[in-house]
Amino acid sequence: MQPCVFYTKNNKYIRNMASKILLIFIIFLFIISAASAANDYRTTYTINVKDDGTAIWNVEYRTPLVTQEDMDAFENYTEQLKPVYLKEFRELMQNSVSAASNVTSRKMMAGGFTGEANVQSAPTGNYGVVHYSFTWTDFAKMDGDKNMYLGDVFVGGLYLSKDNALIIKYPSGYSVEQVTPQADLVRDGMIWYGLRSFNAGEPDIVLLGPSISWMPYALALIILVGGAIIIFKIQKNKVQVKSAPSGEGMETGETLHEDKADMADMSNMADMMDLEDRIVAILKESGGSLYQSDIVKKLDLPKSTVSSALNGLHAKNTIQKIKKGRENLIRLSGSQESK
Repeated sequence: MQPCVFYTKNNKYIRNMASKILLIFIIFLFIISAASAANDYRTTYTINVKDDGTAIWNVEYRTPLVTQEDMDAFENYTEQLKPVYLKEFRELMQNSVSAASNVTSRKMMAGGFTGEANVQSAPTGNYGVVHYSFTWTDFAKMDGDKNMYLGDVFVGGLYLSKDNALIIKYPSGYSVEQVTPQADLVRDGMIWYGLRSFNAGEPDIVLLGPSISWMPYALALIILVGGAIIIFKIQKNKVQVKSAPSGEGMETGETLHEDKADMADMSNMADMMDLEDRIVAILKESGGSLYQSDIVKKLDLPKSTVSSALNGLHAKNTIQKIKKGRENLIRLSGSQESK
């Protein structure tokens, strides 16, 4: 196993194919995936899209280090990473971004390139892990409504070898309107696994921008009006207490106690309604389904509080609870996903 073989061959191939610059990006992904299969590499491409259309790319591949020869080869690769291979990676991706910019007519740039390699130990053995990252500006197409369109930069399609993965993450508050082809898994982003070939312009993704919900304002109005009514009743009872003859104040005191209890019940009801709305929003952002434990983490609330809110949503037929081993998979009902 020689970790540097992919880059040496890839540079030679690009020099021979300079006249076909629009295909550089797909050639890069195809060759790195093919190298992964041949040398038992496992490659993961993670694209983290920001709300301004910029994408942070992370390319990580790992290979088992079984023999001393494997270890020596990886150490040699590590020594040459920054002076040789990071430079080659940067040139390749800058050419790819330039080609995509010409096709899409968006002013794109690639920068912030980093590269590192290290050995990780696991119960199954030692692994050499190589990680490259860079920033791609204007990766996503934006419109006036803050909606996002992803995929037009993949002018030649994509290819994933067996056991490799592509992960696309999108900003909080956005919801998936359309995705082609459908992801294999939706969890902290959309995930596709190899073996898979994507057509030109795929994955094709449409993300709807954050929308202003009327529900929080309606709840605020209800609380405001309810609070005003309760304050009015409290002030009225205070006047009655002052004007009541001796011995008649006990009945007014009980009324004040009941008013305070009503105020607490109204506040708890509003909090629970707001929590249910937050859960529905989180599910929509995550493609319509999420494990209950992940919802608890995102809300940073006690499990019992989240469970009560989920029970309320389930009773309203807003969500479905699906048992997955020891966990519950929470999924929006069909009518909710289309809203």
